[in-house]
Parts: sequence; structure tokens; C-alpha cells
Amino acid sequence: MSLLEIDDLHTYYGNIHALKGISLTVNEGEIVTLIGANGAGKSTTLKTVSGLLVPRQGSICFQGKDITGMQAHNVTGLGLVQVPEGRRVFAQLTVLENLEMGAYLSNNLAEQRKDMERIFKLFPRLFERRRQLSGTLSGGEQQMLAIGRAMMSRPRLLLLDEPSMGLAPVLVDTIFDTIQALNQAGTTILVVEQNARKALQVADRGYVLQTGAITISGQAEELLSDPRVIEAYLGL
Repeated sequence: MSLLEIDDLHTYYGNIHALKGISLTVNEGEIVTLIGANGAGKSTTLKTVSGLLVPRQGSICFQGKDITGMQAHNVTGLGLVQVPEGRRVFAQLTVLENLEMGAYLSNNLAEQRKDMERIFKLFPRLFERRRQLSGTLSGGEQQMLAIGRAMMSRPRLLLLDEPSMGLAPVLVDTIFDTIQALNQAGTTILVVEQNARKALQVADRGYVLQTGAITISGQAEELLSDPRVIEAYLGL
């Protein structure tokens, strides 16, 4: 069953045609990845899906509902939640306060406590630093917090924008292990990632974007062995 369906999506920045007819699906329970070079349209796709940008043409359906042009806070309320590029944690709030902000749509305190315990189990380092201002965390810790904050809202579909950007290799492995763990626990994930090899290693399916258009798509294991993908994104 398709959780997310994007059909013929065209998005502009002023007169710049950033997305040129993007069509893709994300099925319930999958990890799907968008890979491509800088400027290919990966982040623009996520921003359009989450309501931060309004397309000029095309449609976005989530759980069978047309959400094209819907405001971002209403999209989030439906269970489609984005972890933005660059983490964007609330630097002057503590780790605990950031996580509480992720649960702002919920009035069930018992569920919030349960979710908080799950996040701290997933990221023990956040528990150790729960009273610490988020702006003083390392890049890897901030990425953990950004993911944890998103998970506090119990997303049906989690959008991850460049989760490994700027992280040390050992932390990159930790983040992708976390992505797999979240998926195995029931969260469907759409991830944008420049580290094509790592993304395809954890994904079920992938799409390759080039200058605003999808040029290749298929099962992740097939893309890992596709000569075009190897030459352009994986290295020989």
C-alpha cells in the first residue's frame, strides 16, 4: 500500500524550475532514498512534500489524502514529519525541552513519557545530556536530538534530509543503524542523502535525481550494482 504518492511535481524558486515532473511512491514499512548531487532537487522534494514549498503543478497524496499545498503545520499533524538538513535544534533550549517540543500536538502525558523513554533508550547519550543546552551538543548529538524530536510526534512517515552531513564516519554508521532500527520498529522513512552508498545499503528502493528530474529508479540492491550509479555516485 502506498503511504505517499507524488505525481508530476513541479516546484519553482521564483523563475528557477527546481523540480521538473517528479513522480515517486513510498509504501508502508519501506525505507526509500533519494540520491543525487548538490542542486539535484533532493531537499526541494522534501520541502514540497512537507508543505514548506508550494508546487505549481502536480499532486502529493499522503494516506490517500491530497495534501498538495497544505500548510506545513497541518501536514505535520497528519503524521508526516521532517528532520531538516542541518538539524535545526532549538539551541537555547535543553535536550529535554527540545524533545518536549516534538510532542506539542499530544495532550497525553503518559504517551509522552513512554515516547521519551524510547528515545533515551535509542540514544543513551541524550539521556546523559538531557539538562544540557542543545546548542552546546556535538553535531552527532544534535542529529540524534533532531531525530528524537521528530519521533516524539509519532510520525507515520519520517522525512530525513541529509542525516549524515558533517558527521564523523563512526557517527554516520550510528545514524544509519538508527534509521534501520526505527524502520524495523514500524516507521516508514524517506531519506535524502549524499552518501549514496550508505543510503542504498539500508534502503528498500531508491530514486536518482539529476537537475530536478528522476533519471533512475529501482530496488536499492540493483542501484548499488548499476554502472551508471557506480560511476556517478559510488566511485569505481
